[in-house]
Amino acid sequence: MARFFFNRRGQDPETADASRRLSSAVRALLALTEDDGVTVSEIACSHPECGDAETVVLIMRLGRPTEAVKVLKAMRLVTDDDLRQAFATVPT
Repeated sequence: MARFFFNRRGQDPETADASRRLSSAVRALLALTEDDGVTVSEIACSHPECGDAETVVLIMRLGRPTEAVKVLKAMRLVTDDDLRQAFATVPT
């Protein structure tokens, strides 16, 4: 039997908006197609630079391994410049 875990507090609208904004920005930055997938998540971070949260972006392209990029900031604080710097080493 599958187990499902739910966030009892509900989804924060600010985080949801930031996720959509960042996903769109990544798609434009990497010129992704409709067949490519992007997920943007915020996770807890113990690194002193990230202020308790970091953003993880996964890029899933057909025929390629999934690529992961981290930005040591909460999703709502990530800028387009942060994304450009984070993806500077990812092949297009």
